[in-house]
Amino acid sequence: METPGTDGTPQSFTAPYRLSDGTASRPAVGVVAGSAPVSENELVPLLHRRLRFLVLVFLAFYGVTAVVMRLLFPHTRDLVIDNWANAVTLAAFCSLLAFLSGRRPLTLGQLRAVEFLLFAILAVRMVLRGYALLWAAGHFERVKTWIAAGDVLNAREMLSGLDHRLMATSAMFVVAYGVIVPNTWRRCAVVVAAFTALPAGIWVAACAAHGLPFDYWFTFGAVMAWWALIQISVMSVYGAYRIEASRQEAAEARRLGQYVLREKLGGGGMGEVFLADHVLLRRPCAVKLIRPERVGDPAMLQRFEREVRATAFLTHPNTVQVFDYGHTPDGTFYYVMEHLPGLTLEELVRRYGPLPPNRAVHFLRQVCAALGEAHARGLTHRDIKPGNVMVCERGGVHDVVKVLDFGLVRIPKDDGAYETLTREGTVAGTPAYMSPEQAGGEAVIDPRSDVYSVGALAYFLLTGKPPFADRSAPRMLAAHLYEPPGALPATVPSDLAAVVMRCLAKAPAERWANSASLEAALAGTQMAGWSSLEAAAWWESAPGFSHESHAAVATATWAEPDSAADQARI
Repeated sequence: METPGTDGTPQSFTAPYRLSDGTASRPAVGVVAGSAPVSENELVPLLHRRLRFLVLVFLAFYGVTAVVMRLLFPHTRDLVIDNWANAVTLAAFCSLLAFLSGRRPLTLGQLRAVEFLLFAILAVRMVLRGYALLWAAGHFERVKTWIAAGDVLNAREMLSGLDHRLMATSAMFVVAYGVIVPNTWRRCAVVVAAFTALPAGIWVAACAAHGLPFDYWFTFGAVMAWWALIQISVMSVYGAYRIEASRQEAAEARRLGQYVLREKLGGGGMGEVFLADHVLLRRPCAVKLIRPERVGDPAMLQRFEREVRATAFLTHPNTVQVFDYGHTPDGTFYYVMEHLPGLTLEELVRRYGPLPPNRAVHFLRQVCAALGEAHARGLTHRDIKPGNVMVCERGGVHDVVKVLDFGLVRIPKDDGAYETLTREGTVAGTPAYMSPEQAGGEAVIDPRSDVYSVGALAYFLLTGKPPFADRSAPRMLAAHLYEPPGALPATVPSDLAAVVMRCLAKAPAERWANSASLEAALAGTQMAGWSSLEAAAWWESAPGFSHESHAAVATATWAEPDSAADQARI
């Protein structure tokens, strides 16, 4: 990936970097200067707003001008061509405004066509105004009479006044196009040059048509007016250049290597998640950023590095997929995940209440399947909770589960021992869904801890609240250690209730040995049945649900792994 150096030669961010544990990693990904043009998605709404504003301004300007001229200068009523030009211009602007105010989305090509029509109308209006002013009004005939009578002073004053009126109108159009219409400076220069030359062309044509002596064509006032218009035009083009450069800089600030950040989806104490596009593939994705100043501890950055490394090796369809990761030159660590338009289980239950047992089992089995691959690789998630499980639609199939956030994953070393970033005796996880061994700060945490958390998740799905709700974090931790959970509602079948309660046993040995055993037990309950047709019908009839709101919530809680409201991570 290349960028021009200070001497104009390409430079590349290809030097390898090392992770904080000393292992060599892939080349660093840099922000590539000058390679991220403002996208059509950003330009279209901006151009739409600006054109509508300009049409409103010109509509008001010509409307007020027409009324004022007729009231204060009655003699202008006799300028038939000028009156007709005003009427046609106002009608054209009303038509453009109606087109721009419609509800259907407009393409960039349509908006550029509107831009062309708008300034073409203004150019034609200027030509007609010049004709009315320099031909129909009889001003040049009076000038010629004064010249013949030797009244040079009045003749030149009249000519200067007429020229200034043409230049003033053109200056307004030049400024409007250069400052308001988003454009490249080259495109701006072409249009501005045309509006700068137009009044001069009208003036020269009028002087020649009326047989005015050549030494009267360019009075001192006319030359100064043209010079001022040229200066305004140059400043307008420069303004367009600076505005374009600012937009490019803003686009560059939102770019990480091949990914362009679009909008923020969520944020936590140490990370932020953005909706992004891959520049070449045009594929939406989610980019998670962790800045060094937000970490404060090298161990925390190492935790995020291990999260992405661990997740990248997991390929189960119920685990969020990681596409890429890297460091920016300023030290920002990021990784790129699949974008999942959907709801977390926490949001789903909060909106629609506890789930029917068969649907809850459908979700839990998918969570167990995802954990099964992780456990087989020696990984323990340690943070299974409703906010870390996404429900989405993938490939036309509804109610697909994706397990997120492996930020607290426990990874085995090559020798079989476990790497840990949590100091012995400290607590890491979410208090409401933490296993007793986690709550007690034990050093040995195995897959049976995740089994307990899945049991707490099941309790939440079936009741709408975790096993020990409405307590402070310390009291929750104590409850996980010493208190039995409350009984499940009578609406929950007894065999399913028995599976959940076994998951919530205090002693790890009394629980299911691993997620595979738990999944088999869930499959054996009488509630193991929720079809894709039932899922599709539920989403179709869900009250208050729309695909827009569905997408808006997508990954909204991804970047909240360390929220002080529900976590006790150290």
